Amino acid sequence: MLLGNNQNNLQQGSAAAEDVVFDVNVQDFESRVMQGSLHIPVIVDFWAPWCGPCKQMMPAIEEVVRAAGGQVLLAKVNIDENPELAQALRVQSVPTVFSFFQGQPVDGFTGAKPASEIKAFVEKLLALVRQSQTDALPDELDVPAVLEAAAKAMAEGDLALAQGLYVQILTQKEDHVDAYAGLVRTLIAADQMDQAQQMIEEAPDSIAAAPALEAVKTALALAQSKPSESVVLELAGRIEKNADDHQARFELAEALFAHSRPEEAIDALIEIIRRNRAWEDEKARKQLLVFFEALGPVDPQTIAGRKKLSLILFS
Repeated sequence: MLLGNNQNNLQQGSAAAEDVVFDVNVQDFESRVMQGSLHIPVIVDFWAPWCGPCKQMMPAIEEVVRAAGGQVLLAKVNIDENPELAQALRVQSVPTVFSFFQGQPVDGFTGAKPASEIKAFVEKLLALVRQSQTDALPDELDVPAVLEAAAKAMAEGDLALAQGLYVQILTQKEDHVDAYAGLVRTLIAADQMDQAQQMIEEAPDSIAAAPALEAVKTALALAQSKPSESVVLELAGRIEKNADDHQARFELAEALFAHSRPEEAIDALIEIIRRNRAWEDEKARKQLLVFFEALGPVDPQTIAGRKKLSLILFS
C-alpha cells in the first residue's frame, strides 16, 4: 500500500548513513519524500548543474545532514531533469530548499546559505519533530476544513500541499474515503498513474467499493487514455473547418480531459449539447456526467459545469 503498512508507527526513526542523501525524480518523489517524511523528516534541495551557488552549498548541506546521524534525510532534485516537480512546488530559482515532515512542507529557504545557517535550519526541523513526539495528535481533527483546504490546493495546482493535507487525515484514519480518494487524485494530477493504480488496488476493504473510489477509478481511466498533442491539434482543426463536427468535438473533449484541462473539456461537451442536444442519444450529456463523476461532486469545475448544463437544459 502506498501509504505504507507502518502508518501506525509515525514516530521518528533513523536511517542508515549511506541512505540519508539520495536523488529523487518525478516517479519516486511521492514515495521517498511525501511518504518517507511520515517517518523521518526529509529536506529537499532543488538544484541545477549550471548553478554555481548550488554546487557551492551542496557539500555543506550534505555534511550537516550526515552529521545528524540518520535523524533527517536529504533528497536532491535536478530541476533540469524534473521541471514538473519544480513547477508543482513553485520553485522560482535555485538553490531552493524545503523541509517536509509528516507529509507536509514545513519550512524552506532560497539561495545558498553558509553551513552555520544550514545547521540552524536542520536543528529547527529536528526540534519540530521532537515537539510532535511529545504532543499527541488532536482527538478530533477538523476533517471538513482540511478536506476543503486540500480541494482548494488541488484547484490551485499546489499538489504538494494537497497531498500533505490528505495524508494528515489518513494518519488518523487510514480508511477515510474522501482523503484516500483525494490523495489518489493528486497522483493522477501529477501523472503518477502507476502509483495511483496501486493505491486503488490496495485500498482498505472498508472503502474499496465506495462511490468516491469508483469515481477515482473513472478519473484514472480517463487520464490513462491521453492521446498525443498532435491528436488534440488535429481535432481542433477539424472543428475549425466544421463547427458542427460533433464527433470531433466529442473526441476533443475526451482528449482535453485526459490532458488535465477539464474546464475546456466540459465546455466542448456543453457546446455539443447547445448545438444538438439529442446528438447520438444525448451522448455529450452522458459523457459530461462521466466527467463530473471523475472530478467529484465538490470540485469547482463540476459545480460550474452543472450550472452551465442547467442553463442549456432549462432555458
